[in-house]
Amino acid sequence: MISTELARELRRAGLVWKPQSGDRFIIDRPTFDADVFTVSDMTIEAHTYPTGTVLGFNGTTEWALDSVSLGDAVWMPQEHQLRDLLRTAFRSLELDENGLYRVTAQIGGEERAFEQVSAAEAYGQALLALIRLSQ
Repeated sequence: MISTELARELRRAGLVWKPQSGDRFIIDRPTFDADVFTVSDMTIEAHTYPTGTVLGFNGTTEWALDSVSLGDAVWMPQEHQLRDLLRTAFRSLELDENGLYRVTAQIGGEERAFEQVSAAEAYGQALLALIRLSQ
């Protein structure tokens, strides 16, 4: 899983989230910062209205929270989702001799490498660079 800081950077850069079952997210409020939630048809469902999308909590959670707006949620994309979002920019994933994951991506006409301790974080850094280039 990527760091909360990287997830927030991706959101600020313009990454759009359309919640699907299995997606992970945090609520962007100080009292919830350490809790990671999962969208599920049983417990947390995305409800889309003309006014926006809310994540509805269906009463099986430990505490009383009816819903939260999508604007208050930060998507925590998983490794496969980040790789998919890179699309044709993705070139390779390697584990180097120091135990770091290196994602190579074609960004701005050149191959760039992003090294991190987790593959997800490396994918996320590459995606962030790609999004920032397109702005």
